[in-house]
Amino acid sequence: MPPKMAMFLLVFHLVGLPIFAADPDPVQDYCIPNPKFGTGRTNRFSVSVLPCKNSSEVTTDDFVFSGMKNFTANFSETGLAALSVNPTLFPGLNTLGMSFTRAELRVGGINPPHFHPRATEIAYLVRGSVYSGFVDSANRVFARVIEAGEVMVYPRGLVHFQMNVGDKPATIFGSFNSQNAGVQKIPATIFGSGINSELLEKAFGLSPRQIGQMRRKLDPKTTR
Repeated sequence: MPPKMAMFLLVFHLVGLPIFAADPDPVQDYCIPNPKFGTGRTNRFSVSVLPCKNSSEVTTDDFVFSGMKNFTANFSETGLAALSVNPTLFPGLNTLGMSFTRAELRVGGINPPHFHPRATEIAYLVRGSVYSGFVDSANRVFARVIEAGEVMVYPRGLVHFQMNVGDKPATIFGSFNSQNAGVQKIPATIFGSGINSELLEKAFGLSPRQIGQMRRKLDPKTTR
């Protein structure tokens, strides 16, 4: 291989590696956001940049989150209640490239099909029986009923879902490899975002009346 080509491939490899990371690598042990500076600014990569506390002001309490044990479930119409924990709620996570969530599912409740554009998720079923799975880019479904104590992984950016198929409430603990995983729920994204109605009619073979019904259900502010 010509030396110039070898050098190009080496540089491309070294420079390209960070592009595939969910979050930038930290450059210090930790960065507890300093509340004196508000919520911080956003750089050109849309990554929140928060001024850190002086290390002498950091305490053990900055690395402990107690909100999970005091969680009060506020269930949606689909039977889902969730508490998503990121650096906004738990400053100790800032710059560490991770976040987590606790989800409760009523009997028969569902977590509708959705995806996280910036993170892979690992879901640990604390209690219950849940039909859990995801769909890959070849439209292949990987799904089964998982029981308490089992773990399932949902690759980054792939649509996944959960449904409580047991006779008792279910509890799920999810962990993400990004401090800002993002979430797009398919029903709300399609019918509650303002996409042109004619396009949706043609895409799904639905009538204007049916599209209107879906819009009103998923976007109460819509009058159509």
